Amino acid sequence: MIDPSEDAPGAALRTVDVARETGYSVQQVRDLERLGVLPPAARATNGYRSYTRLHVHALRAYRGLAGAVGPVEARRLLTELRTGTIEEAACAVSAVHVRLAREREEVLHAQRALRAVRAEADAPGFAPQDDAMTITELAGALRVRPSTLRFWEQEGLVTPDRVTSLRARRYGLAAIGAARIVAALRGAGYGVPAVREVMDTLHRPEGLEETARVLSRRLDAIAARGVALLRAGADLASIVTSAGERVTSAEDAADRA
Repeated sequence: MIDPSEDAPGAALRTVDVARETGYSVQQVRDLERLGVLPPAARATNGYRSYTRLHVHALRAYRGLAGAVGPVEARRLLTELRTGTIEEAACAVSAVHVRLAREREEVLHAQRALRAVRAEADAPGFAPQDDAMTITELAGALRVRPSTLRFWEQEGLVTPDRVTSLRARRYGLAAIGAARIVAALRGAGYGVPAVREVMDTLHRPEGLEETARVLSRRLDAIAARGVALLRAGADLASIVTSAGERVTSAEDAADRA
């Protein structure tokens, strides 16, 4: 744990100090610097790296971000946070929170769709046309491309109703529910064959229960990612503030020039 009284950005730290503070190994610290997770460390006259508390914050923030959005996206975000203004950096972090909230909402929609599939067994064929959606409307609701819905249709995952002489696609309640479940399963990392297997068993008791368990595990995973992001909050704030101060200092210097 960093002593707040020692949290001065300019305090010099060795590689081993940073490793001890963050739980990474010395080699991991060097590797993450090479990958751009950390800003380049200063070099002493003897060639040794000299880090600051800001590097510690960056590594801790990276761990949380990687848990929330994955390591590749975390590296991109940290670069953005270090080089942008406070407003830009704060918006980037807020966007991650929004993304997780949207993913959670998609799974909740899928759970409601699954309950509708269960109810459909008691009232087969109930699908009022007033509640039908076009392919554009459904794609927008699921935040996917219309081509994605066509692909799912091609793979037998979602079957739309076809109306008019132009064979325009329209999706009734059953198809909308199926599409929401497919979207949630795909978002959970299930491949097309696995999704097809789940969809083929939806009208069997074991299929419904297994899909319910999959969606529940998906919600748990999203919650864990949200917690990882929250744990990174204070370190992200330090990076955002430091970045904003650097931008402000650079602008002030340019004004004085």
